[in-house]
Amino acid sequence: MRSKRTTATTTSAGQVQRGHLEYKWIVLSVTTIGALMAAIDSTIVILGLPDMLVELHANLVEMIWVIMGYILVSTVFLLTFGRVADILGRVRMYNLGFVVFTVGSALCGLSGTASELILFRLVQGSGAAMMVVNSVAILTEVFPPDQRGRALGINAITFAAGGVIGPVLGGLILTLTSWRWIFFINVPIGLIGAVWSYLALKDISVRRQGEKFDLIGAVTFSTGLIALLIALTLGIQFSWTSAPILILFALFVVMLIVFLRWEQRAPNPVLDFSLFRERVYSFSVLTAMMQALALFAVNFLIVFYLQGVRGYDPLKAALLLIPLPLVMAVMAPLSGWVADHIGARIPATLGLLMQGTALAWFMQLTSATPYTQIAAGLALMGLGSGMFYSPNTSAAMNASPVHRLGVASGTLATLRQTGMVTSFALSLAVAAASLPRDVMMQLFVGTNVVLGSQVTQSFVTGMHSTFFVSIVLCLVAASLSMVRGKENRREQAASMVVGD
Repeated sequence: MRSKRTTATTTSAGQVQRGHLEYKWIVLSVTTIGALMAAIDSTIVILGLPDMLVELHANLVEMIWVIMGYILVSTVFLLTFGRVADILGRVRMYNLGFVVFTVGSALCGLSGTASELILFRLVQGSGAAMMVVNSVAILTEVFPPDQRGRALGINAITFAAGGVIGPVLGGLILTLTSWRWIFFINVPIGLIGAVWSYLALKDISVRRQGEKFDLIGAVTFSTGLIALLIALTLGIQFSWTSAPILILFALFVVMLIVFLRWEQRAPNPVLDFSLFRERVYSFSVLTAMMQALALFAVNFLIVFYLQGVRGYDPLKAALLLIPLPLVMAVMAPLSGWVADHIGARIPATLGLLMQGTALAWFMQLTSATPYTQIAAGLALMGLGSGMFYSPNTSAAMNASPVHRLGVASGTLATLRQTGMVTSFALSLAVAAASLPRDVMMQLFVGTNVVLGSQVTQSFVTGMHSTFFVSIVLCLVAASLSMVRGKENRREQAASMVVGD
């Protein structure tokens, strides 16, 4: 009962008028700027890797870590930053994320060596983690339960828009000027977002007095997750049975055991296990992880296919992927609106089944498949992605107590990102099984490579096998989504208004 009354107060705060605009829409505008900046950055940086490789006199391994370092840091700190935000304030952490990301972007553009670039990408990734984990929590605070799907759907448009804008903007920047402007372009956007966030947002979260940060829990969790993600990332390079990889996996298991035992007796745990007593939350989180595990590899394999098998340059390959984010941008707010009326179970499950159908479509790809057929599969994948994301995320956050929104969002994002990194390792494993290691790494960093006919056939066969596994994982995710339990968001919203 306490969480409902708190949420009602928070929801009412979200209706405060600022001029003629409700506060909740101001919040959505701020989080949209942050989402757009992060989305553009995630697509644009990959295009600049070949130029960075040459100018910084780097090697392929260093260029891979320019990407992977960012992903690892932005994953590892999600839960920790979510918990800190519950204690210190979500708006405060979100504002800090804007500043850190912007400063990190500027430093990346000024880098003189590959090592400096990797280091500053870690800074950038930590800022991204602060924004990602708190944007969902802040939106959940200010929008009532029967409007959160729509809000998250609108927010998701910016991620999809980044997938369209990123390749076009990246191509223009690399044609007209230096790769450094790939990072410098974030600075004015970040400054506008940081100032707008500082002036417009207010911390309306109700924080419990006397809670302390669980440092031991955060350290053991982060250490274990770092070990797991590095092992998954480097497993291809060193082989899965090599001593370094086995030690990293062992460290992960040990840290996981220590973390779980400590959290059971910690007075203020970094991970609140009571969240998983709520059926809708636990199944929504598991569904998100399985969906990421099934589908993140697909993006990389399609890119490898377009570059290595079809011979397209990185920019053209990125532009050919546009049907996916374009359709997703249209569907995400619509599916969010549907979920606000009937719950997440049906739209999210249908989205997963559509994604599985798209994977079956991609299993027909050959070295001579017409692009119209590829585009149709990408559009279907975008349709499924748009139907899944906002309903599933809003279902998880609706089932979370208001004083634990940061941890709830952090747990959801951490498991989803871990699924993505695991899926990424799967895509590299498929590529490594059919391609020479140096060719695989050149494809990853965007160097033009044309494969021979025998290698091409081997890669396509391996890609089909991966798609089959992904279809099975999609069906598992759809099953979890279907049994998550029913929601009635309108009744939930009405009860909160009455409670207020």
